[in-house]
Amino acid sequence: MQRRTILKSGGAMMLAGLTPLGAAFAQGQEIVLGGSVPMTGDSAETGLNLLRGYECAVKFINEEMGGVDVGGTRYTLRLDLFDDASDPSRGTTLIQRQVDEGVNFFLGSFPSRMVLPTASITEAAGRVMVQAGGAADDIFTQGRRRVFGLYPRASRQFISPVNLFRSLEPSVERISILYTNSPYASAQARGAEAAIREAGIELADLIELPTSVNDVTNVLSQIRASNPDVLICLTADETSILIARQMVQTDTNVPLLFQSLGPQNAAYTDALGSYAEGVTTLAAWSENVAYSGNYFGTATEFANYYRANFDRQMTYHMAAGAACVCTIAEALKTAGTVEIDPVTEALRNTDFECFYGHIRFTPEGDGDPDLMGTIVLQIQNGERVVIAPDGAKNAEPVYPVPNWRDRT
Repeated sequence: MQRRTILKSGGAMMLAGLTPLGAAFAQGQEIVLGGSVPMTGDSAETGLNLLRGYECAVKFINEEMGGVDVGGTRYTLRLDLFDDASDPSRGTTLIQRQVDEGVNFFLGSFPSRMVLPTASITEAAGRVMVQAGGAADDIFTQGRRRVFGLYPRASRQFISPVNLFRSLEPSVERISILYTNSPYASAQARGAEAAIREAGIELADLIELPTSVNDVTNVLSQIRASNPDVLICLTADETSILIARQMVQTDTNVPLLFQSLGPQNAAYTDALGSYAEGVTTLAAWSENVAYSGNYFGTATEFANYYRANFDRQMTYHMAAGAACVCTIAEALKTAGTVEIDPVTEALRNTDFECFYGHIRFTPEGDGDPDLMGTIVLQIQNGERVVIAPDGAKNAEPVYPVPNWRDRT
């Protein structure tokens, strides 16, 4: 009789109105990767990007690598992911149900407000989560030992952008920051503030926005009065679009607009058209950087494989999602067992190179900031090019950018 190492039964089918993603393999042994992602709701744009990354890696590992060799036994991977609808209460309900059904290994949701409560459930149950959807400091500073993140924590993500700002000519002397009252954006703001002050640049404004915002015109009048060289917006995708639109409407011009979330995605350029030109943003990865390893080959080869099999326009979130799956696979291989404790220890000691870069975690579980720090993208001629750091860039920054009226 064939033994099915499912680490979860088929009980997920009992969840009313929900359909698990990924068909079960008819033969051999399989390891189920559970979790939820926002396929609907206000975080669906990036949630679907992560989902495609997860699907891409599982497809490649199963079909191109023949599964994962764990202590001499070959296992296939199966995704059992559900739509959390961008709702933390729904997400925690689904994750708890999967924990109760026996899932041992989890992939994360998006954003940090979804990762924090779901990771608390998997941690309390002694299960493993590897995720690329949350980087709020609280995920990694509350003593969790089985939660791992592909990104450095939010407060450590602004080293590369501030180094870029310091290098620009004419010199950047004043920076303003807008940020939403969320765990991720607040931590990012603290990190950005510290890096800016350490660089000797004046912080003209540090303005907190509510989590949900539909009008920033009053805030933009303050930005016009401050006249910063760089405006940093640490906001979610739709808020970033709102701010850019209202900057255009109020003729609020700055030499450089930096928005942490939004410009990575096709929805941003679809919404703003030519007004997206010159906007800069953070990214964790680009297909143009010189990363390579056993999974997919090079960064470019990953991008080619993804596009050959999936239609959704690629962003770095697909690569990060795929890297989560590859990291679990690598830990299973290293541990030589599907038992949770040895796999957790293998994850703590992860140190390997792949298409995504050099993957290593801090003792608290976030991405090593020296190896897995951010890159800076700028939209130029409709394309997202890498403008920092120097070792990764494939284009020079446009600075100062043209005024809004000159971008049409």
